[in-house]
Amino acid sequence: MKNILLFMLVLFPISMFSQEKITGMIMEANDKNEHIGLAGANVYWLQTTIGTVTNKDGMFSIPFSKENTKLVISYVGFKTDTLTILQPKMVHHWLQPVDDLDVVTITSRKQTTLKSYLQAGNTFTVSSDELLKAACCNLSESFETNPSIDVNFADAVTGTRQIKMLGLTSPYILIATENIPSIRGASQAYGLSFIPGTWVESIQITKGAGSVVNGFESIAGQINAELVKPSTDNQLYVNLYGATNQRLELNTHLNTEVSDKWHTGLYLHGSTQQAKHDVNKDGFMDMPTYNQINIMNRWQYTNGEKGFVSFIDLKFLNDEKQMGELDFNPKTDRLTTNGPVLSGDEVWGSEINTRRYEVSAKLGYVNPEIPWQSVGIQTAFSSHKQDSYFGLKQYDILHNSLYTNAIYNSIISDSRNKIKTGLSYTYDHYNEFLDSQNLASDYKRTETSVGAFFEYNYDNLETLNFTAGIRVDHHNLLGTFVTPRVHVRYSPWEKSAFRASVGRGKRSANIFAENQSMFASSRTINILNTNGKIYGLNPEIAWNYGVSYLQGFNLFGKKADVTFDYYITDFTNQVVVDYENPLEVNFYNLEGKSYAKSFQTEVNYNVFSHFDVRLAYKFYDVKTQYNAGKLEKPLTPKHRFFANASYETHLKENKTGQWKFDATFNWLGEQRFSSTTTNPLEFQLPLNTPTVGTLNAQITKVFSPKFEVYLGGENVTNVKQNNPVMAANDPFGAHFDTTFVYGPIFGSMYYAGLRYKIQ
Repeated sequence: MKNILLFMLVLFPISMFSQEKITGMIMEANDKNEHIGLAGANVYWLQTTIGTVTNKDGMFSIPFSKENTKLVISYVGFKTDTLTILQPKMVHHWLQPVDDLDVVTITSRKQTTLKSYLQAGNTFTVSSDELLKAACCNLSESFETNPSIDVNFADAVTGTRQIKMLGLTSPYILIATENIPSIRGASQAYGLSFIPGTWVESIQITKGAGSVVNGFESIAGQINAELVKPSTDNQLYVNLYGATNQRLELNTHLNTEVSDKWHTGLYLHGSTQQAKHDVNKDGFMDMPTYNQINIMNRWQYTNGEKGFVSFIDLKFLNDEKQMGELDFNPKTDRLTTNGPVLSGDEVWGSEINTRRYEVSAKLGYVNPEIPWQSVGIQTAFSSHKQDSYFGLKQYDILHNSLYTNAIYNSIISDSRNKIKTGLSYTYDHYNEFLDSQNLASDYKRTETSVGAFFEYNYDNLETLNFTAGIRVDHHNLLGTFVTPRVHVRYSPWEKSAFRASVGRGKRSANIFAENQSMFASSRTINILNTNGKIYGLNPEIAWNYGVSYLQGFNLFGKKADVTFDYYITDFTNQVVVDYENPLEVNFYNLEGKSYAKSFQTEVNYNVFSHFDVRLAYKFYDVKTQYNAGKLEKPLTPKHRFFANASYETHLKENKTGQWKFDATFNWLGEQRFSSTTTNPLEFQLPLNTPTVGTLNAQITKVFSPKFEVYLGGENVTNVKQNNPVMAANDPFGAHFDTTFVYGPIFGSMYYAGLRYKIQ
């Protein structure tokens, strides 16, 4: 298979028969006639099915024939224009906002989750409107209304939400911020909670092998968070949030225009929770107490006439968490078994303190005369320092990272044949200290990689879109290797998309940073078969294969679509995380088979005006060869059912008085517990968990374009897992374990908030 794939990449023709095209840029009308591109504008020939959508810079390309002379350009919120085109040429067109019209008739509304019928990759975009359907206080909480991403708690004490895609945890997903890999290394466990939800403009989710442009580490998929832009964000935005668990958050955006080309924004996030809750009366807090301060300063430079746009971001984060038993006092009990003087009991506690600095810059240039030619440079530096302890175990990590990527975009022959090529460089220095029973050592390493990539895309805008990419990287610890990836989309009839993809991924497993929940247990940590270069282990390598089918249709006169997809991730090598001995967690390289198979079907239906329903079913088959045999991955449900319903009332003419209602139901089937058969009877668990069903709901009242309030509840059916902490009464004993978590611990939680903005 690998040789065939490489053969395809080398021999696939990159020059097609010439075809005449109309290319150009669609822009938002403004007083200065600046080139402010409209992303997602529809461009199509009148009374035909031939059309396209402008890219993120407002650029488009569409086939030309003498039979078609009327080019229609439309965008929600703007006047629809029809241009007469008699010959191939460049088109630069400004669309007028509908506010300039005397009469506006709204016939459709923008979808909150956009699925493309044209892209080769299985990618969909989650808009900010979709994110507002839930509290969405940070990125880890942004996927509650999305059936493609699974969200669960990693353990019973840290409150950390872990996401999964295609049955695999987040380390196998390339998570980026504006296409710069960001949640990796030291930030893998808690990094999703370090990106406030109000900073996110949209999220692009790609299933399966992603683009080679973003690196070689992606295995299960890619998630990219686009941040709000100072030039388009509100001048002032305030979001205040409070919950019944006494969690408080404040987000403030301050944006200003420095000059006609420079904009800047200051984004402030503060959150805290100081109340200690123990709903199940086991002596342990159900969630940590914490304080977080998060600051970002963005600078945006735009010079449309010369084709330049750039961003400079400065970020600072300070996050402090305390977990463990209610009576734990870190001033006197840190890294001891001390208890309150009067009780004489042993008290278990933990703290995780993180300080992070980031500086990133992006520079893009689009040739004003040749809009299909562009150059982009991305670079980012981060320093992540975590000091933490879990009972008597101490874990500290310092991770300094540098990332640079240079990309050139152009075409071959005509705009059906597009290419991307470039160079990338990554530097990571890790300094880890672990003191955990049998392991007490400093772990230091430096990883550097230099890579070159080439990606070819053929797109006839009607039936076929083909993307083939290949990159070659030289890594100081992983050697020199090739990463091929292919995506194909075929549309034989209207509103259809058959897709197939195949690709390879390779990564270093940061076994301590990625599996920090194991520290909140009495398990001893063992690294077996230490012949590799990273913790004595070899890198992880996997192939991902996938097919999907998307079909849009009308049902009783209303829009609907259905999706089927099936993906297989097949590991050539894997760092196995083995919990099958209840007294140990063992790391070793795979000997045998390991795979993750995922099937999902999803239906979206606009039942009636402003009322949408989304239903999904997912089946997982995830198995790994452990030392104890070939077993299902623990705490991974085979079956999952998802339902989401949203309704909003019609917006009044003065844009006031709107109500929005949203509800999401998640049902998880049985999940396998890792083995506890060698434990004493009182510390043994059944083979599988019970099924779990949770319901979230939210109501939003829009009083005016400037002000709205929202009220919601998470887990309103008050589902709770019994005894999530094993041996809670003996936290320093051999059987203490907080990792057997399959459902909610706290029960119902209700919240309220307000949003105020000045545009």
